[in-house]
Amino acid sequence: MVKIGIAGGSGYSGGELIRNLAKHPQAQLCWISSRQFTGQPVASLYPNLRGFVDCRFDSLDSLPDTDLDVLFLALPHGHAMKILPRLPRDLVVIDLSGDFRISDAAVFEQHYGFPQEAPQHQSTFVYGLPEILRDRIRRSSRVANPGCFATATILALHPLYQEGWVKGPVFVDTKTGSSGAGRGPGAKTHHPRRSNSFFPYKPFRHQHVAEISQILDTAAHPLVFQTYSTPLVRGIFASHYMELDRPLRDDEARDLYSSYYADEFFIRWAGKDPDINFVRNGNFVDLGAAHDDQFLIVWSTLDNLQKGAAGQAIQNMNLICGLPETMGLDFPPSHP
Repeated sequence: MVKIGIAGGSGYSGGELIRNLAKHPQAQLCWISSRQFTGQPVASLYPNLRGFVDCRFDSLDSLPDTDLDVLFLALPHGHAMKILPRLPRDLVVIDLSGDFRISDAAVFEQHYGFPQEAPQHQSTFVYGLPEILRDRIRRSSRVANPGCFATATILALHPLYQEGWVKGPVFVDTKTGSSGAGRGPGAKTHHPRRSNSFFPYKPFRHQHVAEISQILDTAAHPLVFQTYSTPLVRGIFASHYMELDRPLRDDEARDLYSSYYADEFFIRWAGKDPDINFVRNGNFVDLGAAHDDQFLIVWSTLDNLQKGAAGQAIQNMNLICGLPETMGLDFPPSHP
């Protein structure tokens, strides 16, 4: 059994980690922290886990005394970099925040608004997108789990960029549910503001663009990137608009994505019918496309708390620990 710790178990991503790992056949939940709920039963915060999890939230300060194999850091941005220097070097660390996703400290500060306080540790982290970097993840012990928008866009554009099909910029229009903003309500995230609303935020400068640029050749084909808040709880729907270097034949886009992702359990082809409803509560990315002559639209949908956060983190854990990659995640999304 893999002995698991979760720092930040009271946030939405932490809650999803607990829910998934409670039924993982090779995971033993040994330690879960919450600054706000220290000492309280985990099931008191997550009634959906009654009968599945019987432990209590610990203090984050108790971490150095804990014997673990894998530690998930499900903390707000800026906290993992403070904790990492006091962690054992042989401990597997999977960070769900943005602290170690960006290799350039200056670029990190530009996008996140505060300095990288542990730049000496940045090179020890591998970017954790299994479908692109699986072999590197297997050999690593520290993983920077990708952002939800970055996961959706990289997987949508990777085959096109690799094959050189794209001509000029790509326009990205991506919409997200409210759970991506975290548990704490803010001026633009609490229910009365968001429940019947639809609005843009962070035009051109969303922090996930820096991740995407590290993986894709966006210097040659820049992204015009815009995120929108929707009245959903879960889900990301990303649309990618572009001109290609030539007209496409029917089914040519489908064949391209099949050649790259046919063996990927968590990537499915949805044709012209992608729908957030069909990825909710699962670790899947549904891709689809439509074209008109040399113009192409590629869609990607995912659950921002699963493939966009906790599910992908467990996928990375499985790879590092030598377990089947789909273990604990091979359940279908829910519907309706």
